[in-house]
Amino acid sequence: TVRQCQSVSEGLAAALAHVLCVMLRLAVYCVFVCLCVQHVSPYKRREDKTKCPQVKVIRNFDLQEMMGHWYVVQYYASSEEDLAYKCMRAVFSMNHQTTEVSLNFTYSYTDDPDRELLVGNITWVIPDPAHPAHWVHAEESYEGIYNTYVLDSNYSSWSLLLHCAEKSKSPRYLSSFIMSRTSKLPPNVISFLRDKLPRYDIDMEYMFPMLQTGCNAPEQLLHYAPPRKKHPNKRRHPLKHPHH
Repeated sequence: TVRQCQSVSEGLAAALAHVLCVMLRLAVYCVFVCLCVQHVSPYKRREDKTKCPQVKVIRNFDLQEMMGHWYVVQYYASSEEDLAYKCMRAVFSMNHQTTEVSLNFTYSYTDDPDRELLVGNITWVIPDPAHPAHWVHAEESYEGIYNTYVLDSNYSSWSLLLHCAEKSKSPRYLSSFIMSRTSKLPPNVISFLRDKLPRYDIDMEYMFPMLQTGCNAPEQLLHYAPPRKKHPNKRRHPLKHPHH
């Protein structure tokens, strides 16, 4: 009888030990899976740096309402660790017959003591009329595609733009503008718009305020041919992505 009890006890102990061992293995496995998910998921979201990020389409976007004059009040470019520009202002227009969006903009370099006002321009096409907040610009010399997305806009006060250039076998080039109908935006609006950018791999450390004081008047340059420069500035303009 004693031996039978000992056998039963040993059997129960062995069974309990087996159950505890299985539970321990399951716990270790669960911890391992959780760690893998934490490390792998962010990597998967950002693994392809050559492609533009997925952008959520704005519903009921009114492209016509966004046209007109804007001040660029904050600026980001993935190739720049310091802000080289100031006094950047933009005028958007559209061609209803060709579904094109054009941008004329003026800017100065921060290190220019003469505050020379320079002019740039770019024209996009709307690839899908159902999604008028996505524009595409193709450059033969760049051999790539330049995408622009309107991430958000209330038309009357502020807009948020994301630019992304894709080129085969090269890292994507990202830039972003926070724009205002006036030279300033309230801090809470700036924060609201900045919070939308990290999901698109924008490093907010390099999203800089754009100086809009001490600027020359851009109106004539935006509508007429710019004056001839004595010493042409060969530096690229803010919307000209670098070639690799």
